[in-house]
Amino acid sequence: MARPKTKEELIHAANSQYEKLFTLIHSMSDVQQLAPFDFNESSLGKEAHWMRDKNIRDVIIHLYEWHQLVIQWITSNLKGETKSFLPKPYNWKTYGVMNIEFFNKHQGTSYELSKELLQESHTKVVELINSFTNEELFVKQHFSWTGTTTLGSYCVSSTSSHYDWAIKKVKKHIKNIEKKKEYSV
Repeated sequence: MARPKTKEELIHAANSQYEKLFTLIHSMSDVQQLAPFDFNESSLGKEAHWMRDKNIRDVIIHLYEWHQLVIQWITSNLKGETKSFLPKPYNWKTYGVMNIEFFNKHQGTSYELSKELLQESHTKVVELINSFTNEELFVKQHFSWTGTTTLGSYCVSSTSSHYDWAIKKVKKHIKNIEKKKEYSV
């Protein structure tokens, strides 16, 4: 999927990737949805998330927390409260620690609640995106608080691109489940 360059493309990509993620998840049985990840270490990427996330709930909560980041960042800055995208003390070199804190924060969150939270936050992010013009979303430095990046780029990263990441992870989980079935027969 090409990276969105207009408001319409951004909203379409966010909604279609979100739907694709949940169509994939709902194609699994309840047991499979709740099963812990069992990724073979040799098949894992080098990214920390392969070891961090233990199940689909963890992936969904990760998406939800990144929605919260973008929602809070946009709403604060629109009110004139200068705020960085990543909360202090994090930066782009240390945000992995923040992701682990999100993971730890939600170990008591149920799978069902995680899905409800993500649905609500997805809706809020899309509503926020819809409140901006193409220029506000895709002209560099339209807002001083976006730095050298467009607001739309942050929105793409926290929606369609992040959903794509989650889809890949869920597909790998499904593939592992299918392999286990083959070996148990």
